[in-house]
Amino acid sequence: MLKRLGVSEADHEIADAIRRYAQTELAPHAAQVDHDEIATTRYVSALAELGVMGMNLPERWGGIGATPAAIILALAEIAGACASTSSMIGAHYLATDSILIGGDDDLRARYLPAAAAGEKLGAFALTEPQAGSNPAGMKTQAVREGDGYRLRGVKHFISNAGAAQFIVVYAKTAPEHGTRGISAFVVDAGTPGVTVAGAEKLMGIRGAPAHEVALDCVVPAANRLGEEGTGFRTAMKVLDNSRLDVAATSLGIAEAALGDAVEWAKQREVGGEPLARKQGLQWVFADMKTRLEAAWLLTLQAAARRGAGEPFTDAASMAKLYASEMVGFVTDAALQMHGGYGFTREMRIERLVRDARILRIYEGSSEIQRTVIARSVLA
Repeated sequence: MLKRLGVSEADHEIADAIRRYAQTELAPHAAQVDHDEIATTRYVSALAELGVMGMNLPERWGGIGATPAAIILALAEIAGACASTSSMIGAHYLATDSILIGGDDDLRARYLPAAAAGEKLGAFALTEPQAGSNPAGMKTQAVREGDGYRLRGVKHFISNAGAAQFIVVYAKTAPEHGTRGISAFVVDAGTPGVTVAGAEKLMGIRGAPAHEVALDCVVPAANRLGEEGTGFRTAMKVLDNSRLDVAATSLGIAEAALGDAVEWAKQREVGGEPLARKQGLQWVFADMKTRLEAAWLLTLQAAARRGAGEPFTDAASMAKLYASEMVGFVTDAALQMHGGYGFTREMRIERLVRDARILRIYEGSSEIQRTVIARSVLA
């Protein structure tokens, strides 16, 4: 990967180490992971040894104190080798970011060091069957019961839920107050009344299973993140971070697709000459590369604002929107260059196209990102 402007040498060194692991340990097995729907949670221990499972956490809580730029580079490297693994890590970050942002020191101490060490995997439960892009419409409720809360409801498309040791669940403690009545709770795996259904049959990222989670359980009040009613605010801050993770995954997949297309165009001959000599395809390559570089710049700009402690909601939405739309264009163009061969499972590009499609949907669809950006412009 190119050296990126504004990214420190230390961050590039982190990315280099992760690239070596990704190419030797993840890439060779990615096709099998996809075909057999093997959960990439099997890589958690090794990723933790590299510091990846706690990259988003400060050293105080067991992390490595990585910069936002280092996280972007690392996730891009992982996604280029196996997008399912990148998605699994992103789901884990959603859970640990929730505790880091919304929890007190007791909760942080109980969960974050173990999460960074790979001893506990996290899941993030916000989405419901009737409340995806509109979390205010969630039906899950948390009612005070003795020294705890009884959570009742159903969460849907929850990544990592089948293997997680804890799930951060968002529920309404005051339904009459809309988003101001949403609170967040850490629910331990094995809590009576928590039922995780079998994995969904996904189009792509098949090694990052998503599940439905049914809740009728009691959790201690000490497992609530912050005060009642602060959950929605926590979730929105967490999603700002995760949108950069999605952008990074988009970048990694696009880099892989572009690389495959270049290699194919140089070796595939039509009319007695390589495809790479056809001006029409050269122009497509120019568009692919330009959009990819623009997505890198938007993403690293948002990461710089995050790292500087500046508001970056609009920047994160622009990066996520553009990068996820970009990777759709790049993977589709790359498959088209492969012709009929690209439509076979023998070629990696077929998997990259499928893996890329979800990126325009989760962590806020493209339509939601446009709404967020427009609000910022019109404010």
